Amino acid sequence: MSSWRSQRRIWDISQTLRPDLPVWPGDTQFAFERTWTMEDGSPVNVGRMTMSTHSGTHGDAPLHYSATAPDIASVALDPYLGECLVVDATAVSGGSISVGDLPHLDSVDRVLFRTFERFPHDEWDSTFTAIDAEAIEWLALQGVKLVGTDAPSVDPQDSKTMDAHKAVLSHDMRILEGLVLDGVPEGRYELIALPLKIAGGDAGLCRAILRELSDA
Repeated sequence: MSSWRSQRRIWDISQTLRPDLPVWPGDTQFAFERTWTMEDGSPVNVGRMTMSTHSGTHGDAPLHYSATAPDIASVALDPYLGECLVVDATAVSGGSISVGDLPHLDSVDRVLFRTFERFPHDEWDSTFTAIDAEAIEWLALQGVKLVGTDAPSVDPQDSKTMDAHKAVLSHDMRILEGLVLDGVPEGRYELIALPLKIAGGDAGLCRAILRELSDA
């Protein structure tokens, strides 16, 4: 059994953090520099990063959309670990995923939506596919406790009401954004996507992976 488990395929579904990483318009650009270098006589290389808490692949904290809600350091980790369903939503039209676009769910706690035919690594795409608040409500009624997307937000870029985020908050669900699901077939996987434990953090960067289920 241990030999088989060690051979399960892994998909890295995280963005690579780098200086030219596209970020939400007006947000902090990612920057990295060496502060200590071996070539200058230091025994080690050490770097410094400047970034938004929403850079690349990340988990939103409830604090992101409610001033009185928990920060990312306070949330339980259970939603970020376990079996999930990847749904191909690349054919969705109308700018957002609606209830009619959702598949039949059978004992699914986590759902990840692929909306990009090809993830836009090198440029910001403001026309990304969001998720309707009604779809979030429906997922919550099915027992889903985490919703993930390859888009940078579950709400449209120009939203001022944040309806999908508010629906998530009302059901104490969790959100992963900025996933990279290119080449990941629809189906069930094990999700491992732990957000950084940042005191007061409105989000936490993740190294998110999918792992083939042991009975696949």
